Amino acid sequence: MSTTPSQTVGPFYGYALPFAKGGEIAPARHPEALTVHGYVYDGAGAPVPDAVIEIWQPAPDGSRRGAPGSLRRDPVTGAIIGRSDVGFTGFGRVGTDADGHYELHTLQPGGVPYLSVIVFARGLLHHLHTRIYLSGAAGTAADPLLAGLEPERRATLLAVPDGERVHRFDIRLQGDGEHEETVFLAFD
Repeated sequence: MSTTPSQTVGPFYGYALPFAKGGEIAPARHPEALTVHGYVYDGAGAPVPDAVIEIWQPAPDGSRRGAPGSLRRDPVTGAIIGRSDVGFTGFGRVGTDADGHYELHTLQPGGVPYLSVIVFARGLLHHLHTRIYLSGAAGTAADPLLAGLEPERRATLLAVPDGERVHRFDIRLQGDGEHEETVFLAFD
């Protein structure tokens, strides 16, 4: 028996994957909340307006359980009403806007210096895995993945400061001759 071949992903995300407050991983108005934002670009350097960015991370104390409630539904209508606004879930999903921009609000992960990212976008046969290493995070310099990369490739995984408690991280699905493709991870 052979496996079914892959098909390209999307573009159906506005209907199926993003949900209300999907980028709000941190509890509302948390004093230590960080903003992570950026753009998703294709191989020609054009923004991708229909990509979905999914974030997975441990809580600041290093726990990986997360609070329930990222994707809550109204019990009467079944409509998605989003997260509860009080617990840290460790999970978020946000679509890019018409300019290819995304934004999420989270807390510094504990135990690791990065956020785990999955990218879904048109034209991809499979979703892509990468990481966002936050500037100033403890353990970044000693991270084995970063240490094993050449400096120009390593730079594609490092978020850059973009204001107080704000980080910018652009995702490039392919290199465009001027910019390196973001490092993507393969899992077997």
